[in-house]
Amino acid sequence: MPDPHWTIPVARWSCWPAAASAPPDIGFIEPIVRRRLSTLSKAALKVAHDCVARNEVRVVFASRHGELRRTTDILRAISAGEPVSPTAFSLSVLNAMTGVFGIARGDRSAASAISAGAETLGYALLEAYAQHATEPGAPVLLVYADEPADTAYGTIEDEVQGGAIAILLDDEAATGRLTCTRSAAGEAQAAPPIEAIEANQAGETNKASPTPPAERFATQSQALLHCLETGATTAWQGAGVIWHWSWHDRAA
Repeated sequence: MPDPHWTIPVARWSCWPAAASAPPDIGFIEPIVRRRLSTLSKAALKVAHDCVARNEVRVVFASRHGELRRTTDILRAISAGEPVSPTAFSLSVLNAMTGVFGIARGDRSAASAISAGAETLGYALLEAYAQHATEPGAPVLLVYADEPADTAYGTIEDEVQGGAIAILLDDEAATGRLTCTRSAAGEAQAAPPIEAIEANQAGETNKASPTPPAERFATQSQALLHCLETGATTAWQGAGVIWHWSWHDRAA
């Protein structure tokens, strides 16, 4: 059986590094809400806002840990017998960012939240692709934001890198296409070029030249971001699997 792969149309993308010296500008959020948001949600809202041009867009939010730091603070307060802020509790859920984003924009479109361990970003790309394929005429916004877990939880295997990435899937405005491939680690080869994938899907003979080995990264977000920035094929290896990402510019 061939390795599962899918290709998404990328209209725009944005990123926000965890090491940024200045806080993200989210002036489109009301001040009373803005000051209650965590650094994680602010970064997510920043990149989401950068990518959205239409008033209505379906959102797929992904984070391995989500608002775990806020949740940890709540648990510590409970342990110390201190009262818990209702606002802190409401903003501690995984999909808090999608609610704030929809309310700020007056958008009632569907929103979902995904957490899948170290493979969270990869599966979020699959969910965004599935939603786009179901209704190609309506754009889908993928937002990934994460930060390392509190040290109270000990060593985390395949720990995330902090930061946020947003990708807008929209056929009409696409500037290029991102191909994602998931393989078993023992069988994985370099990800095929998109021309080879399209030829195979069309039943044509694959005459495309082999791709060079993909550069591997410590986290999925690092690999995906490098692919978007440079157009190079990248990879990330987890427990028994390898994910590949490759970029193809849209033909003029």
